Amino acid sequence: MSAGGRAGEPDGAGRTSTAEPSIHQLRLVLALSEELHFGRAAARLFITQSALSQQIRSLEKRLGVVLFERSSRAVSLTPAGQALLPDITAAVEAMVRLRRAADAQGRHVSGPIRVGIIGAEAAMPHTRAVLQALRREHPRLEVQLLSLNFVDQLGALYRQEADVVFLRPPVPDDIELHHLATEPRVACLPEGDPLAALPRLTLAQLSGYPVVDVPSRIPRVWWDFWAVDPRPDGTSVRYGPVVADMEALLHSVAQKQAMAFLPAAARHYFRRPGVGYADVDGLPPCTSALAWAAAHRDNPAVAAVRRAARSVPHHRAHT
Repeated sequence: MSAGGRAGEPDGAGRTSTAEPSIHQLRLVLALSEELHFGRAAARLFITQSALSQQIRSLEKRLGVVLFERSSRAVSLTPAGQALLPDITAAVEAMVRLRRAADAQGRHVSGPIRVGIIGAEAAMPHTRAVLQALRREHPRLEVQLLSLNFVDQLGALYRQEADVVFLRPPVPDDIELHHLATEPRVACLPEGDPLAALPRLTLAQLSGYPVVDVPSRIPRVWWDFWAVDPRPDGTSVRYGPVVADMEALLHSVAQKQAMAFLPAAARHYFRRPGVGYADVDGLPPCTSALAWAAAHRDNPAVAAVRRAARSVPHHRAHT
């Protein structure tokens, strides 16, 4: 190309440059060959008619052939345009396949992923659905389940011992969530307690009952929600024994040391001697969620679980 020439235009000696056509220009050719009308093709492509005409002329210069015959009344493919159309179509389709393959490779994740589980979350339908979707999309991803207690459920994320955790919110602001399910909360009371025999309770009826507490290193925003502290009338909760996991919580309740509020699914998953459950009017529901540290949201394994979670419909339990 001469010093003053431009890609795709004849140089000073009349020769056409060998600059490659862009895939965008080839897509324009396909649209125009189907519409055979610059106005309709431009509208379909969301560009102006003049821009379409300019791109087609630029491509023709790059190829060194005229693709379309133009008149005031009609547009038609030239013999050269008809001859090249199959190759243009093949080039565009190959680019589509390349993009799809590249996207698939970008989504492909292999190796281990550490998935933390609190309580009975591993048995929940929404958790199983997310893990099934994850294994289906990433069959070479090795899912390692970690059983966590109240203390470790967030600490494992901060220490990067778990990539994601299935838990029950709320959580601090530096932890991100995707909510998976909603269900009522119930009162967990000592079996034989007079209130446990009633069909429904109110929070006011439970105001005199101590509630199990959790270790101080657990974010208070989490346990304030689960203890319903403060109560709707503004009173603070009186606390009983400190527990770090579900079995210790249930033991304290069975020993008549305190009560607790748990997801309604506890009726099924945490049946224990000495423990009963009761519905409570006016008690806001709880949610199940997938959690990850905000600082690690773009980790490939974390991103893969997040995509799997988004593919699962939100579940609302009627327990």
